[in-house]
Amino acid sequence: MPRRVLRSETLLVLALSLGASAVSAVISFIGALTRPGGLKDQAANLNASHAPGRPWLDLAWQLFGIATALVPVALVAHLLTRERAGGLRAVGFDRRRPWSDLGRGAGVAAVIGGSGLLLYLGARAAGFNLTVVPESLPEVWWKFPVLIASAVQNAVVEEVIVVGYLVRRLGQLKWTPVAVLAASAVLRGSYHLYQGIGGFVGNMVMGVLFVLLYRRWGRVGPLVAAHALIDIVAFVGYALLAGKVGWLPTA
Repeated sequence: MPRRVLRSETLLVLALSLGASAVSAVISFIGALTRPGGLKDQAANLNASHAPGRPWLDLAWQLFGIATALVPVALVAHLLTRERAGGLRAVGFDRRRPWSDLGRGAGVAAVIGGSGLLLYLGARAAGFNLTVVPESLPEVWWKFPVLIASAVQNAVVEEVIVVGYLVRRLGQLKWTPVAVLAASAVLRGSYHLYQGIGGFVGNMVMGVLFVLLYRRWGRVGPLVAAHALIDIVAFVGYALLAGKVGWLPTA
């Protein structure tokens, strides 16, 4: 397809998904910086109740949010199918190598998870990060399934769009490999800026690593697995440990 079409298509996909999230995160960060008090005295809530005291309505909103967040991934699948690239198989998000993807993903998650936690704790202690509250859902039967589904949704959206799709499209637009790497990493860091400087830097480093691994493996499957495992541990771990251990900051 002509470059003009590819460029417009890429901008529209980002505007409907993580590009818009990046703008929102920048605005949120500016608001946190200009609010009285330090960053660590403010909270960034990730999975909160949408209808307190009304669990079934709350569940409906949670599922609606998860489902609609995946629509840009469906759009990417459609666009890749239209160009006869094989849909999401073109970026390695399919069921051809499930155990290999899961094994590689678990290894990456083990490396990133611990270092990411240390970076967050250090950045918060230094006053560069907000207090991240991974979940504040009510104690209802669907709490943990929703947290797991939210983690998987985050992983699918981010890795398919910011790594698989964006790397492919920017390559087709004749960007240099270094420029593609930088664009993907900076975008990933930007939509985590609502957490503070630590969230931006940590996720930008993660973005560099993920693009390098994608180029090596040719698949986003392991990256989706790694990201999902990291978020599941963060969400569920916080739900189980918050207020029970002294080293875990709470709002």
